[in-house]
Amino acid sequence: MTRTLVQPFTLSLISRVYAIKTLHSPLLFPFCHSSSTSSSSFKPSPRLLSMASATYSSTQAAPGDVTSDANVFQLIKQHQEKAARLPPVEEIRTVLDCSVRGVLGTCSEKHDGYPSGSMVDFACDADGSPILAISSLAVHTKDLLVNPKCSLLVARDPEDRTDLVITVYGDAIPVSENDKGAVRTAYLARHPNAFWVDFGDFQFMRIEPKAVRFVSGVATALLGSGEFSKEEYQAAKVDPIAQFSKPVASHMNKDHGEDTRLIVQHSTSIPVDSAYMLELDSFGFNVKAGYQGNSFKLRIPFPRRAEDRKDVKTLIVEMLQTAKSHIS
Repeated sequence: MTRTLVQPFTLSLISRVYAIKTLHSPLLFPFCHSSSTSSSSFKPSPRLLSMASATYSSTQAAPGDVTSDANVFQLIKQHQEKAARLPPVEEIRTVLDCSVRGVLGTCSEKHDGYPSGSMVDFACDADGSPILAISSLAVHTKDLLVNPKCSLLVARDPEDRTDLVITVYGDAIPVSENDKGAVRTAYLARHPNAFWVDFGDFQFMRIEPKAVRFVSGVATALLGSGEFSKEEYQAAKVDPIAQFSKPVASHMNKDHGEDTRLIVQHSTSIPVDSAYMLELDSFGFNVKAGYQGNSFKLRIPFPRRAEDRKDVKTLIVEMLQTAKSHIS
């Protein structure tokens, strides 16, 4: 299957119309957002038009030079277009591997095949196939036993509608007795308190992917949208650094919040008020930054690819030292 990707938009003449429509995102460009404005009825003000039409300068301003929303918009766009990140298929594979909950879509057995949705816990096996532990009493289990075709929708940040959303299309197949031990181990690694998996009415089912589609809003910068075949998805590797994301982010947010803010400020040239680390991988980390009472998400790249957890610490210390040296 040929992979289809929508290329990221830029501030060219052709793409400015699209840029104007997305400027009101509450996360990347919160200062232009109106909660009562829909994409179909949005009418950009002269201020927004001037922001979208502003000349795209290749020279970063110093933090003290940020004086307008237009400057912030340009700095964000310039920085995010250059920020290193995982290849899309690897990012998708990694996000799914780290996720634990999603919306299972089935064909309703009771209601004549109409789509049915339910929240389910899951874990991915070594091939990236989602594993479900489901009860025979559940409606979605009855649906799958009649028609195995299903989908699993996973949001990287369920509270953020503009962040990455992944949909796995596939067939739900009961796990064989030979594979049950390995599958049980993989599931409990993600859900250590799921004692019910050994109840008599529960069974494991594996969603064998047919295709994996992703859509990302402007909060994820340049990932865009697209679709991967089963072969492309399963050939991708889970990023080895992502497994350290939670402990590293927790430590930084608890004990080094100001250090993260300084790193983000130096990296983006925006005098952010705060920076909360969300997740990280081999190429960098994502933050939720505060600026003049608003918040938005940013990708902060490492100076080079991280090799292991110790190297992550080395890189963060290096970035902090560089940021402090520029301040002094």
